[in-house]
Amino acid sequence: MIKGIGIDIIDIKRIKSVIEKFGEKFYEKILTEKEIEYCKSFKAKPEPHFAGRFASKEAYSKALGTGISKEFKWKDIEILNDERGKPYVHHVTQNEYSNQKFHVSISHTDEYASAVVIWEEI
Repeated sequence: MIKGIGIDIIDIKRIKSVIEKFGEKFYEKILTEKEIEYCKSFKAKPEPHFAGRFASKEAYSKALGTGISKEFKWKDIEILNDERGKPYVHHVTQNEYSNQKFHVSISHTDEYASAVVIWEEI
């Protein structure tokens, strides 16, 4: 049974300008070391990947219905990729959602990144 669904879209130029303004402090506040390493591995254009991770966490918070709040903080989860490249939610912080199943899909163009997260009751 589906418990929640969240979607987010972000302008990649916005992420790029925030990174230029605040540097690594921006994504270090939001992303885990593994997520940062993944995004930086796209040396020519890491911004779409940073934006996709950001959108995924926003979509996750919307699926929960909490937004970014006391119940859900940026680094409670990380978006990783399996051996085939499929993104998945890994719970870094153990909480009431840790044993739930979440599906995530990320997409981006040159201009926008989007993500959808579905919360499935196990």
